[in-house]
Amino acid sequence: MKNLKSTIYLFIFILISSCTITNKENEKIDDFQYLTEQFADIKMISYKVPGFEELTLKQKKLIYYLSQASLSGRDIIFDQNYRHNIRIRRTLETIVANYPGDRKSDSFLNFMEYTKRVWFSGGIHHHYASKKIKPKFTSEYFINELINRTESSTEYSFPLLNGEDKMDLARKLNPIIFNEEIDLKRVNRDAGIDIILNSANNYYGEDVTVDEVNLFYKKEFEERAPEYGLNSKLRKNTNGDLYEDIYKLGGMYSDAIEQMIYWIKKAKKVAENEDQKKSFDLLIDYYTTGEIKKWDDYCVQWVNTKTDIDWINGFVEVYGDAAGRKGAYESIVQIKDMEASKTTEVINEYVQWFEDNSSIMDEHKKENVVGVSYKVVTVAMESGDASPSSPIGVNLPNNNWIRTEQGSKSVSLGNLISAYSGAATGSGFLNEFCFNEEEIERAKKYGDAADKLGTLLHEVVGHASGKINDGVGTPKETLKNYKSTLEEARADLVALYYIMNPKLIEIGLMESLECGKAEYDSYIRNGLMLQLRRIELGQNIEQDHMRNRQLVSAWAYERGLKENVIEKKAINNKTFFVINNYEKLQLIFGELLREIQRITSEGDFEAGKNLVENYGVKIDLEIHKEVLSRSEKFDSAPYGGFINPNYTLVKDNSGEIIDVKIDYPKDFTQQMMRYGKDYSFLPHVN
Repeated sequence: MKNLKSTIYLFIFILISSCTITNKENEKIDDFQYLTEQFADIKMISYKVPGFEELTLKQKKLIYYLSQASLSGRDIIFDQNYRHNIRIRRTLETIVANYPGDRKSDSFLNFMEYTKRVWFSGGIHHHYASKKIKPKFTSEYFINELINRTESSTEYSFPLLNGEDKMDLARKLNPIIFNEEIDLKRVNRDAGIDIILNSANNYYGEDVTVDEVNLFYKKEFEERAPEYGLNSKLRKNTNGDLYEDIYKLGGMYSDAIEQMIYWIKKAKKVAENEDQKKSFDLLIDYYTTGEIKKWDDYCVQWVNTKTDIDWINGFVEVYGDAAGRKGAYESIVQIKDMEASKTTEVINEYVQWFEDNSSIMDEHKKENVVGVSYKVVTVAMESGDASPSSPIGVNLPNNNWIRTEQGSKSVSLGNLISAYSGAATGSGFLNEFCFNEEEIERAKKYGDAADKLGTLLHEVVGHASGKINDGVGTPKETLKNYKSTLEEARADLVALYYIMNPKLIEIGLMESLECGKAEYDSYIRNGLMLQLRRIELGQNIEQDHMRNRQLVSAWAYERGLKENVIEKKAINNKTFFVINNYEKLQLIFGELLREIQRITSEGDFEAGKNLVENYGVKIDLEIHKEVLSRSEKFDSAPYGGFINPNYTLVKDNSGEIIDVKIDYPKDFTQQMMRYGKDYSFLPHVN
């Protein structure tokens, strides 16, 4: 029976990895137009929601109401990213809607590209690199042509403050947009600077320092500490005293939160079960009061609620805060993929085995890993920090004590992965950056399956593994601004350590260790070279996931130098990093996993800082130049994002809802303009 079970699991995993979507009648929709447009370094992708039409009316209503709640909070992420973003975005949208001049000129086309980049990034700073986006049109064109000739309309009007006219607005926004010396980076983690004062995000008052932040949030050890500071802006009053401006009804972001609560109450009426109703009540209570411990109450209820229609909603991930404390607004509405989620059984069955056989110290292992829930989901709507640029896997909640005692939910966003695959342009990066035909063929045969398995192990096993020593504070408290990078590295290393383990073949998660080798090839190739095409020449790595990948790859390369585990080769003036000993590299990954888990468990700030700063931040300038040069010939944008579906209520003559219609827009600009008109609830300035 064991071999038969393994064969079934392997079949399911290969089936998932095929990334071919079919509808209920098994009609292929491979001709669906996924890739809709490319601009700057971005490609826009449309995604399907297979199976939506077959849901019950009650389930369709639930998705509609949750989608409305999700989009109602959209303004929040713009304001969190930068205090001037909402004014700038509404100014740009007014020009897009009402400008009467030449819309085919190079200047206007450059203006439209800039506007789309602002929509995509949730503001004027690059969504990944964090640096201010540089317009390709002039400030004179912006002021004297675009704003001067454009008039407000009923639907789209300039965001003027009391006593302002549109030219006053233009003069105020001009230096903010065009002067590179003003608020250059949304998140600035450079060594030797005040990372709060030098970050342009809106999580802190303009005169708040990192030392003040650390002192304000310094707490006595709590066994079940909430995520202090997650849902607030830290400001100073007129006396210079610090206080939290809480995100809540009647507080900061109240107008958007009021709309969100309205739709959550409607969702409660069509909830799938009593547990889900209770979770909605707790979320409403949290948004109403802003009390951070109520967020924990909600998360405990949410992680134990089992439904087919689920969602992620709240102030969640802290990557956008240099101090790693403030949660970005994020929302994902999702439908369980019943067939694909059958892999849950094998993960749950062996999750304790993974913990027991890890390379980490015994005292850092969990004696009883509980509540790991993994499933493949179909995304129905995204908003906030999850849109348009989306993750493909999520593991929540983030609070460590809830993970330890209650477990977590881990999801793979199956239809988005399929959409990425459908939008692939066959750019030839494998031929350019793989060292030989053997590596290319291995990538073609096993690359997709290896990538999905790596993501699965990262999210389900990685984030759920390890424990904090008794009496040590949470990583947010102890590791501070390095916490996010180290946590992503730790989860990656769990996946890397196990993906070359024959146990995965035994339990049917992969068919050959060649799959693991393909993942190792890809990880080193990406961590040391390919990901650098996303970064402007001469810049440091800012984003936590990218820092993590370089840290792991560079540390492993250096650690294996003596035995030539990873060899740097130059052929025809092209650099390659070639793995000579996969088995030894697995042990090296295990060593680093052991050390990062120790750092996390013991709260060793200095050791964590040294790892990140020495291996994850600085880029080899010559390698960077080479990667950018070798990538120029490929017509493939390095970043991808998604256009959401539209949902429309269908009513009979009495006004009763009889159906919910879904359609798939292809025009990114049209969707952003509609969102700007229908979901703009916050004031121009917070």
